[in-house]
Amino acid sequence: MKVGLFFGTFNPIHIGHMIIANYIVEFSDLDEVWFVITPQSPFKQKMSMLSNHHRLSIANIAVENYPKLKTSDIEFNLPQPNYTINTLAYIEEKYPEKQFCLIMGEDNLKGFHKWKNYQTILQNYELYVYPRISKEQTESRFSNHKKVHKVNAPIVQISSTFIRKAIYEKKDISTMLPASVWNYIDEMNFYKS
Repeated sequence: MKVGLFFGTFNPIHIGHMIIANYIVEFSDLDEVWFVITPQSPFKQKMSMLSNHHRLSIANIAVENYPKLKTSDIEFNLPQPNYTINTLAYIEEKYPEKQFCLIMGEDNLKGFHKWKNYQTILQNYELYVYPRISKEQTESRFSNHKKVHKVNAPIVQISSTFIRKAIYEKKDISTMLPASVWNYIDEMNFYKS
């Protein structure tokens, strides 16, 4: 089974994340996509960052009706600060029967050469890259690498930052979140203060 790992804080997960993940799992050779919830760094406490537990709960609610989409809290138990290479080693050990790949936006690919052990990642893992609109349209030096697959997923210009700000400003942005996620966030009064 081939699994794409989609890393992020998902604070909160929104329809943009869901559209990208679902598109990739339906229109590539991946069998599943896992949202890997990145833990809050103890060194970077942010007032607007929900706890690991709450962000995982929201992501679980978002994927409950999508059997090919899963969540993972695998990074919650790894030493911080953590690097993707460490997560990959750990997840492979835990699930030796699965083949893992990375999912990232074009913007992350541009800075990929700054990642710890990026050569090892590129040697051992495929990268599925979805388009992002950015100011500088410079090609990444990895764009033509045989392990890098460009996925023509829809570009959704919604960010978690925008969602949090809109909720704080009492805007109705319910259409930008899965309905069950919006209901949960509203009930729990998240991001309102």
